[in-house]
Amino acid sequence: MLNFAVIGTNWITDAFVKSAHASKQWQLTAVYSRKEETAKSFGEKYSVTTVYTSLDALAADKNIHGVYIASPNSLHYEHARQILAAKKHVILEKPATSTVAELESLFALAKENNVYLLEAYRHIQECNFKILRRALLEEKRLGTVMGANLTYASFSSRYTNVLAGEVPNIFNLSFSGGSLVDIGVYPIAFAVALFGKPKSQTYSPYICPTGVDGGGFITLNYGAFAVQINQSKCYTSTAPTEIYGEKGTITVNATTDIDSVTHWDPKTKQTEQLAGKKCELNLQEEAEEFARIINEGDRSVAEELERMSLDIIHITTDLRRQNGIVFGVEKS
Repeated sequence: MLNFAVIGTNWITDAFVKSAHASKQWQLTAVYSRKEETAKSFGEKYSVTTVYTSLDALAADKNIHGVYIASPNSLHYEHARQILAAKKHVILEKPATSTVAELESLFALAKENNVYLLEAYRHIQECNFKILRRALLEEKRLGTVMGANLTYASFSSRYTNVLAGEVPNIFNLSFSGGSLVDIGVYPIAFAVALFGKPKSQTYSPYICPTGVDGGGFITLNYGAFAVQINQSKCYTSTAPTEIYGEKGTITVNATTDIDSVTHWDPKTKQTEQLAGKKCELNLQEEAEEFARIINEGDRSVAEELERMSLDIIHITTDLRRQNGIVFGVEKS
């Protein structure tokens, strides 16, 4: 059983705690917030009375094995750096950091202190994503891949605030916000986990009044084929995700929370359902895998996830720079 603390008390933290407890491999033991009342209120839901308003005190707690960090994007680096320096494992919500240099330094610090830094791309840990990956890469269901269309576009209530003239964190350059790093990383991670790092990438975004991207269309160029991505926080798309090949088409209901993976065979004209039963808690499989990596000391899988995280931030950084999207931390 891994004792863990949380930094950040929003809905995603709540979801992770519930999933971690359901895995029976994690136990929440402490909560950090800048406001004591906020930490106490969150802890009460899980009968946790140890709360911190000091990161130094949290880092010094010898009863804690790891920390789940879901603070605002721009704070990830400093929070993770302090926890890793205290020789505790870190599960860092995506996007892990604002810049490539920050992420590289955190991975180096984790190795130096013999702990794990794991970025929380929970969807690639889903059982049905792994079924999809096996069908493509091991079973070669599609033969030669010819292209893909990936979709993750979901209207955010925070965009209503933007339209009202406000600047919520996720639409704020000072907080390293924007649709690309909040929503777009899901289909990008989806593609990288299946096909590796693309040769090049382009992005045609809609720029919000706050200066961040609200969504748009991404093309990942793999040389022999391309992946088109429709992602946004300013509108919703109900289009499925599709992957095309010489031996048919695989259709997935979404890039996250996958409950349907169908293969259409052009020879038989038949459609086969490949997906199994979806886990009820959508972060539980992630929690289970991260606990396994830590408890078994599985460096090979951890390094594979590290390479993927670095590939993704290189991609998103290039896409931002193509469109003049500069975070506050990059201006200092």
